[in-house]
Amino acid sequence: MSKINIKPLADRVIVEPSEAETKTSSGIIIPDSAKEKPQKGIIVAVGPGTKENPVTLKTGDTVLYGKYAGSELQHDGKDYLIMKENDILAIV
Repeated sequence: MSKINIKPLADRVIVEPSEAETKTSSGIIIPDSAKEKPQKGIIVAVGPGTKENPVTLKTGDTVLYGKYAGSELQHDGKDYLIMKENDILAIV
C-alpha cells in the first residue's frame, strides 16, 4: 500500500488499482493488448464525509468498484482512481 499526500474532499476516496492479471488459472499468458482494466484495489486515502453521508471505508480496505467508476489520477508516477464512496460496490 502506498502513502499518498492527497486528501480527498467530502465522501471521496482514492484507490490504488490492483495489477491486471498476466496469466490465466490454466497458465496461459495474457498479452498487454488483451488485459482487462482491474476492478479491485486498495483504499489509500479517505475524505472526512458529510453530515448526510459519513464515510464507512477506511485506509487499507480492499474494495471492488464499477468498471467505469472514478477519475484517473497520476501522482509520483503511480496510477490512482478518485471516486465517490457510493461508486464502491463491496469490501473484500
